[in-house]
Parts: sequence; structure tokens; C-alpha cells
Amino acid sequence: MTEVVPARAPWSGTVQAGRSLTITDLGGNQAVDCLIYDVHDTAVRYSAPDTIHGQGGVFLTTGSVLLSNEHTPLMTVTEDTCGRHDTVGGACSKESNTLRYGHHTWSQHACVENFLAEGTRYGLGKRDLVSNINWFMNVPVEADGTLGIVDGISAPGLKVTVRAETDVLVLISNCPQINNPCNGFDPTPVRIAIQ
Repeated sequence: MTEVVPARAPWSGTVQAGRSLTITDLGGNQAVDCLIYDVHDTAVRYSAPDTIHGQGGVFLTTGSVLLSNEHTPLMTVTEDTCGRHDTVGGACSKESNTLRYGHHTWSQHACVENFLAEGTRYGLGKRDLVSNINWFMNVPVEADGTLGIVDGISAPGLKVTVRAETDVLVLISNCPQINNPCNGFDPTPVRIAIQ
């Protein structure tokens, strides 16, 4: 299965244990927000704190194991031509847009809305949203511990491949953010492939 996800759009699908999901950044500098759930028990889901603790770092790359809130492996990064990905920056929302960029941004579509729209198809709601992965997003941790949202390090054609260690549901928001450089101020499509 191969599918192009338009700029700003959500996507979801299941990946069976042993199969892989590849995300390709078609235009370059496009953030792809991602949530992962155990298909058989969606209360078991991706956990940024468990993943950071398990690997001893905040950036994801080849070899990173994406752990659940039960500290069990959900997926493993098997190939990464970008170099590193964010697991602490979170997803944009109407609320965060308003706080960061002004009330005039309230009506702008955001990743949280994409996650809610896709999650509803599987019985998931706002309480099921947790800290997400931001594939291709550059969120450096400054010396004082603050996070930066800066220009991406991705380029057209770079990709990340993750292998399912158990049957998983993957929700994706092809980030619609236009107020910071995480998408180069111009969201673009990405390609999703399950092999």
C-alpha cells in the first residue's frame, strides 16, 4: 500500500507486526506528527517519557525503539535518511497557536484537530491524545533547557521507516502549521507506504 497524504491532511492505518511503515518527505522540511496505539488495546499507546528513558535521549533515529506506556516496544526505527526526529515538541493546536502567535490564528487548522478527526474512526477522543512523535521536525534543546522550533533538517526524498513490533494503529497529521518554520511556512505532501 502506497498513498500520498496531502499537505495539512490526516491519515491513519494499521500496521501488522513485522511489517514496516515508511514516511517520505516529498517537498522537504515537512513535519509529520504521529501517534501509535496497540490495535488490540488502545489504552496501550506511544509514550514519549518511556521512549526517552529507554533510549537515553530525546531524538529518534535508526535503532530507536518506540515504547508504550506499558514500557513495551510498539515500533522500531529501521531506516532514517534524515538523521533525527523530535519526540518532545508536541502537536500544534488552536489553543497553542493562539498563545504563541495571537488570537487571529484561532481559526487555523492544527494537528490536534487532525488527530481528533482520524481518532474518531477508531473510538478515540481527546483523552486518548498523548505526546506525539514529530517526524522530520527540528526541535533543538537549548543549553538552558528550553526548546526551539526552528528550520527543519529534512530535504525532498528523505524518509524514515519504522517496523511494527506488535499490531499497531498509526495516526498521522501531515502538519498544517504555517506560523513557524517547522514546515518552511508552506506545508507539503508526504508519501506513506506499508510493506
